Amino acid sequence: MPRPALLRAARLLAALAVTAQAGAALAQRPPEPLWEAGVAAVAVSQQAWPGAREQAQRGAVLPWLIWRGPVLRADRDGAGLRAWRTDRIELDVGLAGTVAGRGDTGGIRAGLPALGTLVEAGPRLRVLLGPEREGVRWRLDLPVRGVFDLDDRLAHRGLAFQPALVRQQRLGGGWSWSATAGVLLADQRLATLWYGVPAPLATPERPAWEARAGLVAWRTGATFFRELGPDWRLFGFVRLDSTAGAANRGSPLLQQELGWSAGAGLAWTGWRSQRPAAD
Repeated sequence: MPRPALLRAARLLAALAVTAQAGAALAQRPPEPLWEAGVAAVAVSQQAWPGAREQAQRGAVLPWLIWRGPVLRADRDGAGLRAWRTDRIELDVGLAGTVAGRGDTGGIRAGLPALGTLVEAGPRLRVLLGPEREGVRWRLDLPVRGVFDLDDRLAHRGLAFQPALVRQQRLGGGWSWSATAGVLLADQRLATLWYGVPAPLATPERPAWEARAGLVAWRTGATFFRELGPDWRLFGFVRLDSTAGAANRGSPLLQQELGWSAGAGLAWTGWRSQRPAAD
């Protein structure tokens, strides 16, 4: 596959991963295989950056791989290494997807550095809040991750902290869903990428702004998953962001308080391991 096609595929997978994190533990028929492989068609519409009016749309048909090893994990929860685990607490280190889509270099951002395609990498602590009851589980996620630009040889763009409360539920008929509520916090470097306007690049419509670390957005969302048979799966998500009380509400690049992202896909996994997963 040519390099541009690989890059487009990486961007789309990253965009889907950020809002599908809560769907990682969606119900499957036990026992799950160690690995599954196939293809997936996915489509995503996402805010170009928190508070942007611009939406970034992407769609592609991509390879689909799930690996449920005791240490290496690659599934709808992202890809990474499980560093430590007990019955209630798990610490992993890995990739988690984008925290924003690509921004247009025109419009309000004309003349500013391009946002690129941002991906996250770093540790995440997950705490199970009690046992599963009637198919419902509650969990607290505490990820602290570096943000890197796929378009600039993984240049470091800052740090993001996204604590979230997650509710997961298994339903009948092959349906599962999850809901999340949390916040997105950024350090000054990442906030500058999204909201900073250097004085030499200021215009009458876009005054200079020195970005501040702190609250970026409040986030709530839902993820669904449906088994259509042994080889077919339907999945999707929707997420709402609110920049109410954000640290950079005065920036001219924060254009609106409410924003949305959504996506859906269909996966076919025709190949799978005969060996069951470790857990």
